[in-house]
Formats: sequence, C-alpha cells, structure tokens
Amino acid sequence: MAAISAYPPLAELRGRDLLSSADLSGEQTKALLLLASDLKAGRIHIDAGGKTLGLIFSKASTRTRVSFSVAMARLGGQTIDLNPQVSQVGRGEPVADTARVLSRYVDALAIRTFAQDELAEYASWASIPVINALTDLEHPCQALADYLTLQEAFGSVEGLTLSYVGDGNNVAHSLMFCGALLGVNVRIGCPVGFEPDAAVTEHSSLLAAAHGGSVMVLHEPEAAVRGAHALYTDVWASMGQEEEKAERQKAFAGWCLTEELVSEADSSAIVLHCLPAYRGLEISAGAMEGKSSRIFDQAENRLHAQQALLAALLVDT
Repeated sequence: MAAISAYPPLAELRGRDLLSSADLSGEQTKALLLLASDLKAGRIHIDAGGKTLGLIFSKASTRTRVSFSVAMARLGGQTIDLNPQVSQVGRGEPVADTARVLSRYVDALAIRTFAQDELAEYASWASIPVINALTDLEHPCQALADYLTLQEAFGSVEGLTLSYVGDGNNVAHSLMFCGALLGVNVRIGCPVGFEPDAAVTEHSSLLAAAHGGSVMVLHEPEAAVRGAHALYTDVWASMGQEEEKAERQKAFAGWCLTEELVSEADSSAIVLHCLPAYRGLEISAGAMEGKSSRIFDQAENRLHAQQALLAALLVDT
C-alpha cells in the first residue's frame, strides 16, 4: 500500500473541494495524472479506510455514476446514491440543510447538476469535500481523464496541441483550464455564436501563458484541427438543451469530426469524445471507430482519474 505522501503536490488537496479545473495548480494536476496512471497500472494500492461517497445527480449519468462508484470501491470505500427524486432534495429541502446533514453521514459528495451556483452553495455549507461531477459550466473530472488519455498516447502532454471541435460548452471549458495548467495548446473550433464563456477564455489564456501553453478560439474547422495531436468533439446539444437540437444541427453543419478532418491533423493524432456520441452528427462512424480513436480508453480513464482524485481528497498523507 502506498501513501499520498509519495505525490507531494497532492498533500494540500486533502479535505478540499474540486468545483473547477482551475481550482488545481499545474503541479497538482500533473500529480493527479501520475497517481491515476500508477493506480491504473496496479503499481500502487491506496486504502481510503472505509470512507463513504455520496452522489447527488440531478442529471442523467452512465460513465460518471459508475466510474465514481467503482473508484470508491477500489479504494475500500462505498458509495450511496442520493437520487434527488427519492430524497428530500427533490421536495425542496434547502441546500444549506441538506449539505450540513450529509456532512455528518458521508465523507465526500459528488454533485452533478445544472447550475454552478448550486454546486458552490453545497460547497459553502458542507464540511466535507464537494466534487463537481458536471455542471453547465464545467466538467473537471472529464478533463482529467482526457489528459490522462493524451499522456498515455504521447508520454507527455506539455507542448502538444488539443483541438476541440464543437459547442463551447462545459467540457470545452474544463479542457481549456486543465490544458492551460499542463502547458497544452488548446484550440476551440466552433461556429460563430457558440464560443466558450468569455470569462473562461480570458482566465484560461492567462493560465496558459504562465505554463507555456496557449488557448485559441477559431471559427473554421480545418484551421482548428490542422497539425493537432488530439481531436476532440462532444454532442452539439447538451443536457437541458434538447429543445434546441434541430436548430443546433443546422448551426453546426460542416462541423462533424470526419475522417477527412482527422487527415488535417498530425499523423499520430488521436480522436477523443466524452460520450454519449451520435454518429453522423458531431462525429462520423469512421472517425469514432478508426485506428486513431482512443474514445473507449478515454471512457475507462474516468475511473482511474476519479480514483486518484478521491484518494487525494480523502486519504491521510
């Protein structure tokens, strides 16, 4: 059994929240990826001492729910699914009350909801770590898995170019923050009117400049992917935007990640998608199933990245 003390940058994460990818430093992000890699390879084993993780998911989930549950089990802990529809949360109990009560029962909360403000309110009232398992603003656990996948493919991510093609959504935001901290050149390619949040772009650009990378927003698919080492896409209509689906499909015409677009990237480029995927819309079947695809490795890496994060937040050094 190894201790978190073998990864010195993680010592300061004990008991903290993770609401945004930008809550981490560059060194902490690198250390989490190293720990995740070691856990995945079986080089170490960490015991969380029977701790309990609570899941509060207001949005549907497959990968996030299962990967958190399995990650906690591998740490010797357990998970309780606090479905809002079958708890007092769904009947309007104030967040302040729920967060304080649950802090007496469980050791951490992973929350998947719509508004970032709701997540922040949980964190302000809880006395235990609160983890962003997805909001409309960010998806930091996804980004950790994404850069772990990139690291596996190239050995190091520093100086690489990751091109995201699609809606400037929560996934794009966390890719920008996390990539900036790791010294990656992040390009966001999107139609006009679907850019990432301006504040996220500004903040991530400043972080990138301090860590040797860059953040760019482009409005032409070929320019966005040219020479890139990773090509990434996501659904055009996120959860909560279902009524906009037809309108968005028209706006994103020409933005499908196809084999032709992949051919514009570096010859060693990998293809990524956070799933679920809609073949023929944001990604072609050929790109998704082709030899460059690392999409299912990426999905597996949610487990390892979240196991590393939970260990850092919950286990004594």
